[in-house]
Amino acid sequence: SVHTYEKQRAELGSNPSDDVLLKTRLIPDPRLVRLRVYQTNSTHKSMSALRQGSMLFVKDVEFHTVEAQFREAVFTHASTSPNQQLIASLDVARRQMELEGYGLVANAMEIAFAIRKAIAGNPLISKYFSILGADKMVPAEYRESGFVDFLSPGTNWVAARHSLAEDEFCLDPTRITLVCGTAGYDGTQFKGMLANRYGIQVNKTSRNSVLLQSNINNTRSDVAQLIRVLAEISGEVDRALNQGGANARKVFDARVKSLMTDVPNLPNFSRFHDGFRGDAGERTNEGDIRSGFYSAYDAHGCEYIRLLDAEIDRRLMSGPELVSANFVIPYPPGFPIMVPGQVITQETIDFMRKLDVKEIHGYDAAEGLKLVRSEALAKLADRRSPKPKFKAADAA
Repeated sequence: SVHTYEKQRAELGSNPSDDVLLKTRLIPDPRLVRLRVYQTNSTHKSMSALRQGSMLFVKDVEFHTVEAQFREAVFTHASTSPNQQLIASLDVARRQMELEGYGLVANAMEIAFAIRKAIAGNPLISKYFSILGADKMVPAEYRESGFVDFLSPGTNWVAARHSLAEDEFCLDPTRITLVCGTAGYDGTQFKGMLANRYGIQVNKTSRNSVLLQSNINNTRSDVAQLIRVLAEISGEVDRALNQGGANARKVFDARVKSLMTDVPNLPNFSRFHDGFRGDAGERTNEGDIRSGFYSAYDAHGCEYIRLLDAEIDRRLMSGPELVSANFVIPYPPGFPIMVPGQVITQETIDFMRKLDVKEIHGYDAAEGLKLVRSEALAKLADRRSPKPKFKAADAA
C-alpha cells in the first residue's frame, strides 16, 4: 500500500547507504509500479495432465494494452489442430486443483519426504545413492535462514516456511535430486536403466544425478517400487564389487572419481564482442544478442573450426578472437555455455573438451564450433561506429 511504502521511505531517510539498502526488503511505490507477471507451467510434471500439457498464467495490470499482440504471439506457436485429449486433461487438472488442490499437494510432499527418509534410512541404498539437501545445492550466502535439509534434526515446517519467505533460493520438497554417480552411473545412463528395465521415468539428468519429482497422483506403492528398484541396483553393484576383487574395486573407484570429483568447472560468461555491444559502456558486459543470433544466418560471414584443432589454441593465444555464432547447450547441464556474439575463452574451450555428454545443441563435432568471421565483425564495427558530421560549406 501507499502507506506502507511511505512508512519505509521515512524510516530509510533521504540518503540510505548501500549496505542498508542491500539488507532491506524494499517496497516499491504502488503509484509508479505496474505488476506484469507471465508464467508458464509444465502442468503434466506435477498434476494430472497428459504429457506436454502446459498452462500459461497472466497477471498483468496492463494486459488490456497488449492482449492482441500476446494472443498473436501465442497462436503463432500453437497448433491449428489442437489435441483435444490434452486440452481436456488440462481442464481436469485445473478442476482437481480447484476442488482439492491443498490436499493433493500435501500428499505429493508427503510422498517426497517418504522417499527421502527411505533412501537415507536404508543401509544398502545409502551406500551408493543419496539425495541432496539445500546445503548441497544452495550456497550458504543465499540461505540466510540457515535452512539445511528437510530431514535435518530439529527441522520443522516453521523453519521450512522461514526459508521460503527469506532465502534468495530455496528447495522445493517435491523435487528430489538423487545422486547416482556414487554408484558408478552417469545421469543419462541411470535414467535409461530406470526407464528400460523398470518403467520408471525421471525428468532431468546431470553428469552424476537424476531428478525425481513427486506429483499429486503418486501413492505409497510408488515409493515402495522406487525403493525396491534402488535396493536391487545397489545389491547388483555390491555383489559385482565383492565378486570382482581388487581390480573391480579399482575400476569402480576410478569411475566414481571421474563422475563425482573430476567434473569440469562450468565456465563463467565472458563478454560480448565489441561489435555486439553498441554503447553498453564499461560498467556492464551486456550486449546485443539479437544481432549476434542473426549473424549466424550469413553463411559467408561464418566459419567452422573443430574443437581439437590447433587453430583454436593459436587464436586463443594470439587472436583474432573467437566469437560464437550459436547457442551451444550441452545436456546436461542444459543451459548455454556459449551465446551468439560471445567471445569464447580458454575456460569455455577447456570445459567443452572435457565434456563426455552425447547431446550438445548448437554444436556438431564433425563441423566444429560455428564462429563469426573476423571480416564480418569488422564490418559490423564499421556500421556501428559514429559517422562524422560535416558542416555545410559557406556560400561564396
